[in-house]
This record gives sequence, C-alpha cells and structure tokens, in this order.
Amino acid sequence: MRELDTRQTDFQQELKNLLAFEEEANANVNHAVEDILGHVRRRGDEAVVEYTNRFDRMAVSSMADLQISRDRLQAALESLPAKEQEALREAAQRIRDYHDRQAQTSWQYTEADGTVLGQKVTPLDRVGIYVPGGKAAYPSSVLMNAIPAKVAGVGEIIMTVPTPGGEVNSLVLAAAAVAGVDQVFTIGGAQAVGALAYGTESVPRVDKIVGPGNIYVATAKRIVFGAVGIDMIAGPSEICVVCDGKTDPDWIAMDLFSQAEHDQDAQSILISTDENYLESVKASVEKLLPEMERRDIIDASLSARGALIKVRDLDEAVEVVNQIAPEHLELSVENPESLLSGIRHAGAIFMGRYTAEALGDYCAGPNHVLPTSGTARFSSPLGVYDFQKRSSIIHFSAEGASQVGRTASVLARGEGLTAHARSAEYRIIED
Repeated sequence: MRELDTRQTDFQQELKNLLAFEEEANANVNHAVEDILGHVRRRGDEAVVEYTNRFDRMAVSSMADLQISRDRLQAALESLPAKEQEALREAAQRIRDYHDRQAQTSWQYTEADGTVLGQKVTPLDRVGIYVPGGKAAYPSSVLMNAIPAKVAGVGEIIMTVPTPGGEVNSLVLAAAAVAGVDQVFTIGGAQAVGALAYGTESVPRVDKIVGPGNIYVATAKRIVFGAVGIDMIAGPSEICVVCDGKTDPDWIAMDLFSQAEHDQDAQSILISTDENYLESVKASVEKLLPEMERRDIIDASLSARGALIKVRDLDEAVEVVNQIAPEHLELSVENPESLLSGIRHAGAIFMGRYTAEALGDYCAGPNHVLPTSGTARFSSPLGVYDFQKRSSIIHFSAEGASQVGRTASVLARGEGLTAHARSAEYRIIED
C-alpha cells in the first residue's frame, strides 16, 4: 500500500495519481459491443440465442430454453436451507422498510386566482435488472435493484442473469422470488443489454436498465443510453476509512479487505491522524492477508491502488475525503456525528466503530448500488426515485392565464418567438 502524508509538498499530485482510474479504452470492445447490439436489434431472439451459446458455452435452440418460470424461482427459494431463506427474507424486509421512506408522491397547490400547479409522480412501466452470473453471483444485487423498483410501483421487472456452462445459482433465483421479479432470462453480456433496450420476440423492451456488469455490459449500457434509461456506469468498488487510531487495527484491516477482494482494481484507503496506528493497521494487513481465501486479489488491489494517508487532524481528514468522494466511507471515530456535517461527497457513510461497510452490502437497508470513481460529487445511491418520473401539472384559470400571459409575451418577443407571444396574448383579458 502507498503511504502518503498531507505534509508532503507533492501530496495533491500523489493523491491525484492514486485516484486516477480510467478503464483502458478498447476499440475492439466497443466494436464488438456495437456489432452485438446491432444484431440483437435486427434479429432479436435468434441473435440472443446465438451469442448466449457462443459466450456462455451453452447449447440451446430457442429463448424458451433461456427462460425461468416463477414456479422455478419459488422452488429455488424453498430448496434453500432454512437459515439462508431467513437471511434473504430478513435482508429484503430491511431493504423494503428503508426504501418505503423514499417514495415520492404527487402534489399540487392553488394560487389566489385559481391557477393550479403541481407535480405528478408516476412509476416506470417496465425495468430491466442485470445481475452478474456464474461464479460472480450476487443475490444481494437482486434485492437492492428489484425492491426499490417494486416500492416505486414499477409494473414489471425483467431480470437477466448469465449462466455460463449452464451454472445456475440458486441463491440468485431465490432472491428474485423474494424480491418479486416478474420474468427471468438466463442471458448476459451485451446481448442481454441489447435485448432489454430494444426488445425481442421474447424479451420485453424496458424503460430503464439497472445493475452491474463487466466491461462489455458497461459499454453496452453506455451505447443504449437514450434509447433506454440506465442507472450509472459503475467503476471498481471503493472504501475510504477515517479512523482516530482507537479502533482495533484488525477490524480496519478486514474492512479494507472487504472491498479489495472484489477485484484487483478495487480501492481501499485508510486516513488517520496517528502515524503509529497506520503502522499497526499495516501490520494487521500483513498478518491477516495469508489466511484470506481471495488473498491474491486482495494483495493485487492493495498494492496497486491501496493507501495509508496521514493527516494533521480530523478536519483535514474530512477535506481529503471530499476530494476522494468515495463510494463507501467509514467514520471509525469516537464521535462520527461531529464529522458528518463536513462530508459533502460520499455514496454511503458508515458511522462509528461497529458499523462495518459489509453490513451495508447485504442487509442494513440503504442501497448498495452507489456512485464510484468520484461520481459521488454529483450522483446518489440507487433508490425509489430512480424508478419514478415526474410530470409537471399546469392548470391556469382565465384570470391567471391573462396575468401571466403578459409576462410570457414580453419574454417571448424578447427571444424573437412571436408565435409563442401571440399564443399567450390570445388568452389575455383586456381591461
């Protein structure tokens, strides 16, 4: 892990270098994805089956072989050990309870002249959820993407999950049953994104696609945006921990591991005022790493993108956090509330020594789909609001149209748009 100190004259440049991450532009990937999307758009099911057989080592003859019934989802749930069923249901309920509080409702108000203005909130008709499959199977992603959509009132949820070599993950299917997913297709990659975005004979066209995926999925989402909405283009997972030096260093080392184990591009950063404590955590990392199942990935991640940052005080720690704008932020300090008001940029904030980021990944309640790569500066976690849209309501009375029409006329003529002006002027009541 890199060791930085804000007292270094080149600290800002070193921090910039640490945070720099841009997935290598690959013309071959772009070309391949554009080709796949074009075929799916033109040929529908035929192309989806062809690409699924090629990329996922399958041998199916039709889309019927790639659909999973609601009965099968329920059977997958009932086949799980009772402990796993209970965990899924408890996590789902906590996520639902949290997101219930996010739901927006329509509103309006009436002005003195009888004019009514307001906003109509409407759920999306149909949403597509992309879930990674095979060995990288995440039932938690099913819950985090589907439940807010259900709370929002989305009419239909279509889930795609690849099953390379026919490998089906029962936990993922069970999570779909718990979350109330309507249709599941065992397809993945750019072909799944294309099927959701454009629709095929079997896959309904959706209004928005959400969920993580590899570079082919991310590239496809970027390309289809406009034809369909998307949640975000997610980068590698990140954690930033601010510690006052009083939390067990083994705890913090494991918190850093929890994100580093995702993949070698993940980023784990510890910020502290205590230089000796940073050394203690470094020692814990070296002690605990050999026993980790994914130690090679963790080691690669920490070596390439991990860092220990020494700051003068906690106020400076907050300044550095705002520069990083991390996906996950742990405030492992005595009084986290004292720092909270200064935090402007973070996807999710975990308060206190006992609040491990891992709790948020599964069952705390708030969404784990978060902005990465510094986009917390302008983006928010996935939520119910991502599955609702807002329409303005404007209903003028005769008196209101007359009064406001005079203002509109002046502004329209100032812009040289006389048809606009005259349209408003027709409604003006002359004294």
